Amino acid sequence: MGVSGALAGATLTGAAPATGLERQAGPPGVRVAPGVTYREFDIAAAKGPTHAHLLTVDLRDRRVKVDLLRPPAVGARATISSLADSAGAVAGVNGDFFNVSEAQHPGVAATGAAVGPAIGSGRALKAAVPNGQRFGPALPPGTTTEDVLGVGVDGRARLDRIALDGSVTTPTTRLPLRGLNQYALPVGSVGAFTKDWGSVSRVRATCGTDTDRAAPCSTDTHEVTVRDGKVVASSDTPGSGAVPAGTTVLVGREAGAQQLRKLSPGDKVQVRHQLVAAGSRVAYRFAIGGFPVLRGGVPLPGLDARTSAVRTAAGIADGGRRLLLLALDGAPSSRTGLSVAEVADVMRGLGSQDAFNLDGGGSSTLAARAQGAATVSVRNHPSDGTERAVANGIGVFSQS
Repeated sequence: MGVSGALAGATLTGAAPATGLERQAGPPGVRVAPGVTYREFDIAAAKGPTHAHLLTVDLRDRRVKVDLLRPPAVGARATISSLADSAGAVAGVNGDFFNVSEAQHPGVAATGAAVGPAIGSGRALKAAVPNGQRFGPALPPGTTTEDVLGVGVDGRARLDRIALDGSVTTPTTRLPLRGLNQYALPVGSVGAFTKDWGSVSRVRATCGTDTDRAAPCSTDTHEVTVRDGKVVASSDTPGSGAVPAGTTVLVGREAGAQQLRKLSPGDKVQVRHQLVAAGSRVAYRFAIGGFPVLRGGVPLPGLDARTSAVRTAAGIADGGRRLLLLALDGAPSSRTGLSVAEVADVMRGLGSQDAFNLDGGGSSTLAARAQGAATVSVRNHPSDGTERAVANGIGVFSQS
């Protein structure tokens, strides 16, 4: 759906008259820090007016960078304002969708872990869960949980796809590693949990299937603890508790569990893993999950044009040298929001060639420092009435 269909007659408050949102420049931004500006504006969307908050980040400015905002563990949540302040960010928005509830699995706790891959400060933290295990709106055709928005060591933002490449080598065989610090493992696989996972239970990783998140937990599971290249413990039930540095916990389900049962304390095991980008040879300093809605200035086919909601999105402009971070307001007067198709149109109208949809609803949060302030303040109105704890976010950093 183009702008003429989705946002017929739409304008941004304070903008000069134009035909279609894509020609609207909007009001000037207020400087947050060197290379970072903030502004807010109204959008006349298909289901009623909504209010938007926008951060514009100039990645050409050497004083500016973006990185992952995250709690101390993958299996944990925190508010964007607290994450931004603890990391020293001048601004930030919420990030990926996450494992928010487990009503279908009584007795199993939600982990709070994100759906997609995560890389922070160049460190690979987690891989993506199977498509059928994700939380959030339906993925557009042709997209997967491995899709990311990232910034490479070259300082350019881009959309890409990041997959796990790993293996478990035992005295008798070599197994593919199909998970890294993720709340759901593919059926029949083995996954690895490191100190980055945290202390939350690993049982959730063996629940559901590749196509049905609500399917029962597997009854055929096994867990092996590897330290200094040797098996030191094993159990038929995935456990919980912090994983010490230098230790890897391998969790298997079905065929993967059967392979892990062959291991005994003292056996040598080598675990290897890395996150590999499909579309770029540039190493990523930062990457976060979600799903693309705009590529090369063209909205992806099959985007939902019916369901309007409060949204968060990121846009890439000027060949990856400018990043646009947008969060809608959740106040009752503007809570009608945008459809995913409208998000693509809005981001294109703001100058983005590529755009990426992030978690929305009560998670949508944009925080930024006021001029001269030492901490951030939440600029939009979260639709829950208060800031929601989330799995991760995009942090904006600027040196004076």
